[in-house]
Amino acid sequence: MKISCVILTMGNRVAELNRAVESALNQVDGDVEVVIVGNGADVPELSATPPEGSSAVVKAIRLDQNTGIPAGRNRGVEECSGDVVLFLDDDGWYANQKVVAHVRDRFATEPDLAVISFRVMDPDGGIGQRRHVPRLRAGDPQRSSPVTTFLGGASAIRRSAFLQVGGLPERFFYAHEETDLAWRLLGEGYRIEYDAETVMYHPQVPPTRHVEFYRLNARNRVWLARRNLPWPLAFLYLTNWVVLTLVRERGAGPALKAWFRGFFEGLRTPAGERRPMAWRTAWRMVKLGRPPIV
Repeated sequence: MKISCVILTMGNRVAELNRAVESALNQVDGDVEVVIVGNGADVPELSATPPEGSSAVVKAIRLDQNTGIPAGRNRGVEECSGDVVLFLDDDGWYANQKVVAHVRDRFATEPDLAVISFRVMDPDGGIGQRRHVPRLRAGDPQRSSPVTTFLGGASAIRRSAFLQVGGLPERFFYAHEETDLAWRLLGEGYRIEYDAETVMYHPQVPPTRHVEFYRLNARNRVWLARRNLPWPLAFLYLTNWVVLTLVRERGAGPALKAWFRGFFEGLRTPAGERRPMAWRTAWRMVKLGRPPIV
């Protein structure tokens, strides 16, 4: 089973990108095909090279403009030849050299497994961020479990399943594209697992560092519901998130203003193809601990 690794970069974190590539190339028994996608930027020259005797390779492609995270990753998957594709942020790196061997073993022996979401650890020893554990009960990051979504930059995906459901929704640009993909995979009967044994290091940086975070977060949440949920569930899902946002961001006027601007943008602009999940898929998500209303 061949493993590929897609890394997006804007070309502005050379040392970090070099570290990320090295961590993929130096996997024990890995022979990883690394595809670096310059998202509207040239891929910088790197010192990282495949180990002697390894069949690992490094490819670099440049996109003419920043097409966003989902489109960039889709383009990277197109360039891959692996049966399983790892997605790795350019400022992250694998905590040990056994990640790929573990991933390969799981995908080879579990044919209904579509995605593994990795455990993200703070390299400085911090407690980590709750959002890095993709389930409602996130208090114990060392506990593995089935989940209904995953972390895009810290994951491994069965390439055939990824292509079967059409990949990541490119119009999202940033935020919730992984959940859109995950819900479609669950609808096809696949499993998604949070695997605490697969560890990636990543600096603790808040998602709000992105200027458009609140707008895109809200817009894409509306698109996610419009594309994937039966209308009664879509209404409950969006109502729930309006209430949660008002509670979480109370007193943060600019954030709330940006969020509601994105929310109404999501209502009035095209969301893409609508393929509402079956009610049995929604019930499966309830049994997995995260009903599609939160």
